[in-house]
Amino acid sequence: MNPEDAEVKAAGGVVRREDGNIAIVHRPRYDDWSLPKGKLDPGESWEDCALREVWEETGLRCELGEELSPTFYDDRKGRPKAVRYWLMEPTEDGDAFEPNEEVDEIRWLPPSEATELLTYEHDIDLAQEVSDL
Repeated sequence: MNPEDAEVKAAGGVVRREDGNIAIVHRPRYDDWSLPKGKLDPGESWEDCALREVWEETGLRCELGEELSPTFYDDRKGRPKAVRYWLMEPTEDGDAFEPNEEVDEIRWLPPSEATELLTYEHDIDLAQEVSDL
């Protein structure tokens, strides 16, 4: 599927620090561990959405790196969903994360450890993809 053809379009990032650890987030609404992502706003580009969603969920301003493999699946309502991801690097030091309604915890882990905690196979595949870069 072409991401443009999906009924639900979302974008996100695999945020990687200089030490190689990546950020994964816990969403209390679903009680899952995932990579930061979210739906495109009307008229928003994929790239802008990815940066915005990562900032909203982690509190981190980031710089886009290379685009990673997109993921495709049916969302909880059975609609075809496409998510485009980019490798990202935080542009500032420090921990700007504050727990909120959407995300209550963030963890920085080596990709190999993140794969053990991530809930969804498509996120596990992306963590493995990043560990190979």
